[in-house]
Amino acid sequence: MGGLRTIYMGSPDFAVPPLQAMIAAGYRPLAVVTRPDKPRGRGGQLTPTPVKNAALAEGLPVLTPERVNTPEAIDTIRALKPDLLVVVAFGQILKQELLQLPRSGAINLHASLLPAYRGAAPIQRAIINGETISGVTTMYLDEGMDTGDMILRATCEIGAQESGGQLHDKLMAMGAELLCRTITLIEEGQAPRQAQDNTAATYAPQLTAEDELIDWRHSAREIHDRIRALNPWPGAYTMWNGKRLKLWQTLTRPARYTAAPGEVVIVDRQGIWLATGAGELCLTEVQPQGKSRMEGCAFARGHLNA
Repeated sequence: MGGLRTIYMGSPDFAVPPLQAMIAAGYRPLAVVTRPDKPRGRGGQLTPTPVKNAALAEGLPVLTPERVNTPEAIDTIRALKPDLLVVVAFGQILKQELLQLPRSGAINLHASLLPAYRGAAPIQRAIINGETISGVTTMYLDEGMDTGDMILRATCEIGAQESGGQLHDKLMAMGAELLCRTITLIEEGQAPRQAQDNTAATYAPQLTAEDELIDWRHSAREIHDRIRALNPWPGAYTMWNGKRLKLWQTLTRPARYTAAPGEVVIVDRQGIWLATGAGELCLTEVQPQGKSRMEGCAFARGHLNA
């Protein structure tokens, strides 16, 4: 095991456990390619990606090209003579010249059951849409957006209260194991290859600022799903007395009161109940602008009549 010469490409937290699992399985990459350091925080301090930190901790060579498809970046990768490119949440589409370099091609780990939820935000979009099943897929890369032939898939349930962060961590662990199985099959020449049904494809576009603002005309269930999908990042919010109020935890129930969407109907030990387009939503954990998270009923005591 571990005879394949691999190069690993990834950047965020999601891509760290797959890299570590590869190393543990004997597939130590020749090098790791990740995004360049970016300024973060108030001081603008240059901060490496989580994958860069993990790679350096393992003593792996790290490449940080601004654009991986430039002739210079491709020449650097070509000189390493990889057998396989392994891509996990790298954030750039690889061009054909790069895809054709390794004799065994390039593979990707994607956080959905393809062909569903192709794109940048499959975890959050699945929860926003009320899905009850998710999973991970390994596939051969082509020049499209998550359109390559599938290799393996693994499925899991999405709980009714499960957050985007919880699903992220579950799929991250599942993906690490699935990726190692996939590489082993490729090394053995036994990897399956199944074309995606493009007529069944759905898309998960990148989240925007508009996705974070709650529309109380939607149903309580739809709002609940959006709030948990965006927990912990980027977070959903509503406006309260002209300031942002982040919404972290909620409950739903059928309507008991007649009120306009977004109007408070009652406050109890569970939190603040509001009317929606269908049913009622309880804010059980919120975060006022510039403050820490708190229980909904605690917020109500200090702010409901402000």
